[in-house]
Amino acid sequence: MLQVDPEYVVHPPVGKWMIALGIQLGGGVTSSFAWRLSVAVFGTLAILMIARIGRRLFASTALGTLAGLFLAVDGQAIVHSRISLLDPFLMFFVLAAFGFLLLDRDQARHRLAVRAAAMLDSGGPLGDGPGLGVRWWRLAAAVSLGLAIGTKWSGMYFLAVFGLMSVAWDMGARRAVGVRHWVRAGVVRDGVVAGFSMVLVSAAVYLASWTGWFLSKDGWGRQWAAENPGQGVQWLPPALRSLWKYHQDMWLFHTTLRTPHAYQANPLGWIVQWRATSYFYPTDVSGLQGSAAVRACGAKACSQAITALGNPLIWWGGAAAALVAVFWLVRFRDWRAGAVLSGIVAGWFPWFMYVRRTIFTFYSVAFVPWVVLTLVYLLGLLIGPRTPGEERSRSLAIVWVAAFATLVVAVGAFFYPVWTAWVIPYDQWRLRMWLQSWV
Repeated sequence: MLQVDPEYVVHPPVGKWMIALGIQLGGGVTSSFAWRLSVAVFGTLAILMIARIGRRLFASTALGTLAGLFLAVDGQAIVHSRISLLDPFLMFFVLAAFGFLLLDRDQARHRLAVRAAAMLDSGGPLGDGPGLGVRWWRLAAAVSLGLAIGTKWSGMYFLAVFGLMSVAWDMGARRAVGVRHWVRAGVVRDGVVAGFSMVLVSAAVYLASWTGWFLSKDGWGRQWAAENPGQGVQWLPPALRSLWKYHQDMWLFHTTLRTPHAYQANPLGWIVQWRATSYFYPTDVSGLQGSAAVRACGAKACSQAITALGNPLIWWGGAAAALVAVFWLVRFRDWRAGAVLSGIVAGWFPWFMYVRRTIFTFYSVAFVPWVVLTLVYLLGLLIGPRTPGEERSRSLAIVWVAAFATLVVAVGAFFYPVWTAWVIPYDQWRLRMWLQSWV
């Protein structure tokens, strides 16, 4: 199974190293459990992580728990926590970066408030406000984003969006403490440093992820510079010149891939899971007849499938919630609305530049946490804050939200057999294909 000759691969190494770690710990390349071990661990940790993120973002343990619950019963999250692809690692690292930036936001606002108060108490002018020192949580986010980019290049879009979001938070913080020219101050005092530090740290982590390739003598394209003197970027050292050529080839692949595929999907439909991705539908099960079929599934015809399809209530509700979040962001400037939308913008919007390329709905697993957070944000708005005199209406809203959450779990249980390759009667499989585009 493992070859001694180098292979041309079109994604960076981090995700593959994670899979390899699971193989090493789980029993070797002949074990299907070992192949899926790492992705199962990362997918499970993502549930805990989004619950903690939701708690901090919404200042509510209940809403944080709801976010964790919804991710745990979403089909994209479940399917990709059980098969060995790169995208769930990308999701994990960008979600971790988002969590680190939330921690940075809270720490930076506290520092700013304390230092600005000290400046005013001393009788000095506030000006652009104080500096905030080393932003360790922001640097941790940059490391995580470097690992995301080292898994799939689409992590770069999260770096761009999250970096801008973090600076926007800094601007809002400076405005809150009374800085008059808060936009300029946010750019000068925070934005420039944030841009350089996040990009440089992410780039360094990304480059470090290629260490195995650098240390090898026979990695794919490793000796390209030696074999092609006078070609490429001449001012780079031979190893980096070879890596640059490798990246040019990768870029060419990613931007010109137009091989037709039965399950390719326009990104416009991803947000509502219009087109599912079928990973597994074995004919030795669907072809069973007579007594063999009855023994396998208790019916005259059977099906077995792994279908990458999000929980419809989460995605359809999340799509509606995204519209509400846009309104709340524009009308009320609610920073939480911008936060929950950020991952959707970073994980979904860039793919519209590649609609002519062969792309798939399963790429949406990278931003499923923000679909969940956006839906939970809407449910939080429906519940509202504790307000004297409105306890009854709030209690009623909580009941409705609890009922909706119960229905989400029930729908997840209903679709679970086609997410996890249960052998079921064909009629039961067909019952779960609500849209013809899911087949």
